[in-house]
Amino acid sequence: MSNQTTITKFLLLGFSDVRELQILHFVVFLLIYLAAMMENLLIITAVPINHHLHTPMYFFLMNLSIIDLGSISVTIPKSMANSLMNTRSISYSGCVAQVFLLMFFLSANFALLIIMAYDRYVAICQPLHYQTVMNRRACVQMAASAWISGILYSALHTGNTFAITFCGGNVVDQFFCEIPQLLKLACPDSYLSEVAVVACSLCVAFSCFVFIVVSYVQILITVLRIPLEQGRRKAFSTCLPHLIVICMFLSTTGFAYLKPTSSSQSGLDLTLAVLYSVLPPMLNPVIYSMRNKEIKGALRKLTGWRLFAKKNRTVFLPSP
Repeated sequence: MSNQTTITKFLLLGFSDVRELQILHFVVFLLIYLAAMMENLLIITAVPINHHLHTPMYFFLMNLSIIDLGSISVTIPKSMANSLMNTRSISYSGCVAQVFLLMFFLSANFALLIIMAYDRYVAICQPLHYQTVMNRRACVQMAASAWISGILYSALHTGNTFAITFCGGNVVDQFFCEIPQLLKLACPDSYLSEVAVVACSLCVAFSCFVFIVVSYVQILITVLRIPLEQGRRKAFSTCLPHLIVICMFLSTTGFAYLKPTSSSQSGLDLTLAVLYSVLPPMLNPVIYSMRNKEIKGALRKLTGWRLFAKKNRTVFLPSP
């Protein structure tokens, strides 16, 4: 394939050529997908209907669940369908859509994590100004800025990636269309614009990372000054899950996009792709609810209402 216009489809990485293993891959990914769908939908449903969760932190958590739901829906369904139908192909337009949507959700995810770090900083370090700074209008504007920045960033990356000329064939060494793997197929010197965009993105991402680190250093100093142990425990219970999610997201995504690409298929590339595109949407709701009594209580009420509704065909909300 000598140029971009002759490519009508790409061939994605198959997990195995053995039919039984293909079915196993389909089942495993289906279970992961269903678990992620159920967990994130529970949070998306629980936050609006529970007045105890009508705070900025849970509003942003609901947005994060929506992003996680979209992110995992970009990669897993196509991979499952390919395994089930014993094929590896994805159309050119389908590949473009995958790159755009995945970059959109990843960048919106990162922007939202920064906003959530700022929310925790104001809540713990400037509690007297929290209601003023994090008012309803400000929260909506912050969430909207995360979504809009994701769209703009994704459009820039997608446009630069598919403006290059592909000389290395159409075989993508990944189970979805991933920018580093697509750049391996590019002709020499034809992807310099995308490299420049990546370099600028790294500078912005590093600045944001420094902001997150400084915020959590200030949070840690403030928490250690809290005289009551119960207050320190509550502060840690809201900050620790967010810190775990940030570290997991930045380490896996950063390493996947920054490490030098190998000319041959790499098991490390596949592992990193699973770690940053498949596992976080499933693990994030668990991490956030593990040490959070309000979330666990809301989820228990929500699942209790649903079971009650199935038995009695109606739902009676408990009086406040």
